[in-house]
Amino acid sequence: MPDAPLLRASHISKSYAGVQALHAVSFDLHPGEVHALVGENGAGKSTLIKVITGATEADSGVLEIHGAAVKKNSPTLSRSLGVAAIYQQPALLPDLTVTENITLSLEQLRPWSRIHWRRRRAETRKLLERIGVSIHPDTRARDLTMPEQQLVEIAKAVGSGAKILIMDEPTAALADREVEGLFRIIRELRENGAGIVYISHRLDELALIADRVTVLRDGRAIETRPMAGLDRNALIGMMIGRELSAVFPTRRAKPGPVSLQTVQLGCRASGVHNVSFELRAGEILGLAGLIGSGRTELARILFGLTAADTGAIQLRDEILRVESPQAAIGYGIAYVPEDRRKHGVIMEMSVAANCTLASLRKFSRGGLLDFQREYTSAAGFVDRLQVKASSALAPVSTLSGGNQQKVALSRWLMLKPAVLILDEPTQGVDVGAKAEIHKLIGDLAAQGMAILLISSELPEILGMSDRVAVMRGGTITGILDRSEATQERILSLALGVQH
Repeated sequence: MPDAPLLRASHISKSYAGVQALHAVSFDLHPGEVHALVGENGAGKSTLIKVITGATEADSGVLEIHGAAVKKNSPTLSRSLGVAAIYQQPALLPDLTVTENITLSLEQLRPWSRIHWRRRRAETRKLLERIGVSIHPDTRARDLTMPEQQLVEIAKAVGSGAKILIMDEPTAALADREVEGLFRIIRELRENGAGIVYISHRLDELALIADRVTVLRDGRAIETRPMAGLDRNALIGMMIGRELSAVFPTRRAKPGPVSLQTVQLGCRASGVHNVSFELRAGEILGLAGLIGSGRTELARILFGLTAADTGAIQLRDEILRVESPQAAIGYGIAYVPEDRRKHGVIMEMSVAANCTLASLRKFSRGGLLDFQREYTSAAGFVDRLQVKASSALAPVSTLSGGNQQKVALSRWLMLKPAVLILDEPTQGVDVGAKAEIHKLIGDLAAQGMAILLISSELPEILGMSDRVAVMRGGTITGILDRSEATQERILSLALGVQH
């Protein structure tokens, strides 16, 4: 490994309103290296990245890029020095096309310059093909799924030609096939001398891609070690400062009667067709499949966000007309969507307001909201779900990703639903919060709730599900009992491969 690093951060410290986010953290990145940066939410990873990209200024310490000290860093200066960042939450302009979003940040146009649209589209198409994704260049960003938005962000960063790439949870919204494509691009970038700062809560993938790993905890750099030979449990121990016996809780399922059933359910507009399955009370039914297989589209139909045009939905012995979310809620069906920030919580509102948003009638008298009752009820859920917040009046924006997810869950738990649909419930949360959410899901099932669990992480599907339904091309290609479900069998069904 070359002696001169592409990036060196020495003794970086940063505090916000008296809270020390970073304590003299040192970190470096060499050419041709993937350096993983891990830690629980709130460990300081985001603050360190903001210092490197110029989004915030350190209180003390020295930042060097390509061997030169950087003073008064800014996003513009950082980009000019060859730093590009891919964030967990895509920042595409929704009303612009994929081509416009990608080329907007890559081209340096002068006033009255002519825009060569044909060349722009061709370059965009090449970038998308390079990372192995099929998206039309003229598609508007608002029409892309979360995984597709993430892939466009990756294409944009790769197209910048940056020598220092920061990837913040780049695989959080991707299925295995897309992850393999990303890893191929990372290896290609590494061979060309680029350095990559890789942030991920998916610890298993670090062994496949990372050369070194630095662990942050409570704003401090705990240790930097070679990734080769590093035991996963030891890594978790460094991250959380304690032993973690299991990410997935041990549970003995005792499913009750059929709670939810679909019969040849379909929606032409969503590409979902002939979907039939049963979900029992007290059961966790995992829903697996590749991106574009129809998992989220099916969830939207069940919750009334998209109307079905064929088949039937049955709750116990009743045929339902789920034509709106209000109708679904009335039947006792709840849905926590995958895009937590966009659809799961309202960041500017308090924890209490978010918790009660779906059940305001319970806290209203004569059309007026009883704030004391709302606060008391929300505070109870904060305690029950162990939400780490200063109080139920704290803005949700001040919470970590895992705690935001708990708030999104509590909103629906207040309604005591019969069926709970969870779309990527632990996406982008740290290993400690993931274990807490898994325990909560298991407890809800043990109390008799029927849970449909959608996840792109096969270990999560296998670790949490009593049965696994696999989707491909908008329909269910197979349902496996827990005893027969393996990664190989799930992928075979997802890819349409016959054994």
